[in-house]
Amino acid sequence: MAFSLLPPLSLSTILSSPPTASPSPLLSTPLFSLPFPQPFKTHHHLATSNNSTLSSSSVPIGHVPHFSRLSSSFSSFNYRNDDDQAGEQSDGEEEEDGDGDMDALEHHEGSKRVDFSGIVDERFLDSLGLEKGTRKLVNHEERGRVLRAMDGCSYKAAAGGSLSNSLVALARLGAHPVGSPPLNVAMAGSVGSDPLGSFYRSKLRRANVNFLSPPVKNGTTGTVIVLTTPDAQRTMLAYQGTSSTVNYDPCLASLVSKTNILVVEGYLFELPDTIKTITKACEDAHRNNALVAITASDVSCIERHYDDFWEIMGNYADIVFANSNEARAFCHFSSKDSPLSATRYMSHFVPLVSVTDGPRGSYIGVKGEAVYIPPSPCAPVDTCGAGDAYASGILYGILRGVSNAKGMGALASRVASVVVGQQGTRLRVQAAAELAESFSFQFKSSDVRSDVGSDQISSL
Repeated sequence: MAFSLLPPLSLSTILSSPPTASPSPLLSTPLFSLPFPQPFKTHHHLATSNNSTLSSSSVPIGHVPHFSRLSSSFSSFNYRNDDDQAGEQSDGEEEEDGDGDMDALEHHEGSKRVDFSGIVDERFLDSLGLEKGTRKLVNHEERGRVLRAMDGCSYKAAAGGSLSNSLVALARLGAHPVGSPPLNVAMAGSVGSDPLGSFYRSKLRRANVNFLSPPVKNGTTGTVIVLTTPDAQRTMLAYQGTSSTVNYDPCLASLVSKTNILVVEGYLFELPDTIKTITKACEDAHRNNALVAITASDVSCIERHYDDFWEIMGNYADIVFANSNEARAFCHFSSKDSPLSATRYMSHFVPLVSVTDGPRGSYIGVKGEAVYIPPSPCAPVDTCGAGDAYASGILYGILRGVSNAKGMGALASRVASVVVGQQGTRLRVQAAAELAESFSFQFKSSDVRSDVGSDQISSL
């Protein structure tokens, strides 16, 4: 379907939205799916292990899961109606608005938020009593005070969040079919019924990411405000918004029943009682022969919900995305341990492990072994969002049939390098088209097969 354009976002409209009674962490239901019209050919449950209290001294290193479900997806593609592409054509580059450093915040927000960024001088900060270069949580009234001060200034707004960055990149790569149908990407989550919630949903839909969940009645949407002074110092203010119970409703259940890959963002573990929803979604995904991917999100999030993470990963995860510090946290490794060791360690329990290590490169782990992926050369402009782009490249490679770990990692590294070489966290439409075209040669190589079996996947 085609999506209508969104009118300009007015700060005065935002300020008129009602406050929340008691701010709490953002509701993040970061699940997305790639519908496929028929079941995969094969499916076997992963072997499980008792790793709810996993530590580096208690894990049976010899435990290796099966790969049949992973292999089945390598030969599958996703379809959507031709009308769905209309939104992408009208979207232009507006999704690039916003700041590129939002994911550096460490107060464990979810993915459903609107990011504001503006250029201000130090007098502006002083007038609001803000210390330059700091990061802090604000309440509804404090957010309103800052936005009122920004009214009339030059600013940008964007639908922010790590997972949404990955989804937009995947949708844009998948909008350019290379001898195969375009991908269909959807997201379920919770945003408020306020103007920011409408802005968030519309922005994603215009980028061809279907946002399926209705707004929370009388809820307010989370906000991150980034104020940059001429010396490039950034002052960040985060308003958490409201949350509600994450329900496995019929809409989400129907989506999972048709999915090819289900991705659960790690921040979802922050919400009370959400483990039940995650478990149900993962169970249904496996029942319908879909893959389950987990993103780590944040070291402190892993530390707080360590047992729950491993409960889900050990029983359901086919793919895990983490950076080097997050991978060490999963393994109870110290900072002296290499990301290579952490990747190998985790891959005894999860079929495919993706670990990024900044400018040093990345690793793909399978069955206790790991392949080093060198970084794709680029002139860095903004490194924020690189990991999100890398994850989209891995998912794109899987869905397009790349059956070689090095090839898959190289593809992901190229996507990440393009984002690193630009300002902003979103892969742009034109860049995605150029990448998809260049990847077509890789898809025609011997590394890609339409009938990949478990023996080929095991040799990754």
